[in-house]
Amino acid sequence: MTVNLEVAEGVGTIRLDRPPMNALDVATQDRLRELAQEATDRDDVRAVVLYGGEKVFAAGADIKEMQVMDHVAMVKRSRALQESFTAVARIPKPVVAAITGYALGGGCELALCADYRIAADNAKLGQPEILLGLIPGAGGTQRLSRLVGPSKAKDLIFTGRMVKADEALTLGLVDRVVPAAEVYEQAHAWAAKLAQGPAVALRAAKEAIDQGLEADIDTGLAIERTWFAGLFATEDRERGMRSFVEEGPGKAKFA
Repeated sequence: MTVNLEVAEGVGTIRLDRPPMNALDVATQDRLRELAQEATDRDDVRAVVLYGGEKVFAAGADIKEMQVMDHVAMVKRSRALQESFTAVARIPKPVVAAITGYALGGGCELALCADYRIAADNAKLGQPEILLGLIPGAGGTQRLSRLVGPSKAKDLIFTGRMVKADEALTLGLVDRVVPAAEVYEQAHAWAAKLAQGPAVALRAAKEAIDQGLEADIDTGLAIERTWFAGLFATEDRERGMRSFVEEGPGKAKFA
């Protein structure tokens, strides 16, 4: 398999495994969608790490595979491509990308589907599609601009340039830069901590933020209000408030 799902301690690691560069061919895209759905459905997966291994996250699409596609073929394929990445973005659980080496093109777009991004100090990220006479097609024009703002996104997409980890951090493209040997360990620790949290509340927080960003402020507030009130019907809310009253803040156990 070009992508695998490994589960331990409530954390599901979606691991790209297509050496040497984890090029995202059609089979890999389809497998990503399948495993994103599996991670969504499995109760023993409470948080997710996206990982490409110690050397590279994903260097982009399989250019040789795309080169033989004509307009008609790509009209058909582009929807499935976007749906694969959207399935990752819509996993209703905390998702962190552990970025090593290159995260370019589709690899960068996959990282953008995570809620949080931890990069190795030797990582390089970018959207180089313009150098092929193309634009990003797996969500890059939309997710990147929402993350870093339109002018910064346009600079990266118009030029196709790669940015090193320190600049990616300054841009807001990644959230933390750590030594390369510690990337997966720190990403797993981030996910494992949240895997112990209140699953329904975490889902509510993620969906309220993501859906609210696509709406006007009044609609966003309505989404928040609905989720907020709904959580008063959950066992986790009862446990959390009871623990606060009886033991003080931050001591509730949810898992």
